[in-house]
Amino acid sequence: MSTVFTTSGVRNLRVSWVLLALSIAAAICIVLASQWYRERESREGSQAERRLQEARGRVEAARRERDSLQESADTFRMLVDRGLLQGERRLDLVEMVNGLRTRHELFSLDYEIAPQRPLQLPGGRAYPAVDVLASRVKMRLRALHEGDVLGFVQDLGQSRQGFYPLDRCLMKRVDAPADSIQPHVEADCAFEWITLKDKTGGNRAG
Repeated sequence: MSTVFTTSGVRNLRVSWVLLALSIAAAICIVLASQWYRERESREGSQAERRLQEARGRVEAARRERDSLQESADTFRMLVDRGLLQGERRLDLVEMVNGLRTRHELFSLDYEIAPQRPLQLPGGRAYPAVDVLASRVKMRLRALHEGDVLGFVQDLGQSRQGFYPLDRCLMKRVDAPADSIQPHVEADCAFEWITLKDKTGGNRAG
């Protein structure tokens, strides 16, 4: 079996081959263009996501800074309200302690206030504007019930007239008849009376 190609037939086939080649080239171009477009969209999407995350990070950092400043302002107001920036006013402390003794019906209350000293903060931390000072306050209390001692210690620690964190408090029973109106509990407690001193000299101890 033999096939005979005429000149016109060969010419028509050549045109068809050219059209086929152009079609294949066009298809390849479309595929490549589609792939490039997808890659570009992916890159731009990744960049947009990264920019969005960075923007969220900046917003979160600004929010944390705002909250930190608000907390600092609230803490400063609390310190001012509790008299930490007014220096030591020992007569005020004496009056307050005597008032708490009466309120909690203590039988006796002896106390000693040590000289004021710089307070060593954890890690050697220091503040640029103020010095943190403390005076150790030792107390010996005698009461009818443990609750009277605990009430006195709690009220002193929560006082709005100063900052007196409790360092230690040892309670023990005192030998006395159970039905007698005598001290049944004795406690030895130590507090730190903390105040702040303005380094510019604007704060004076009382």
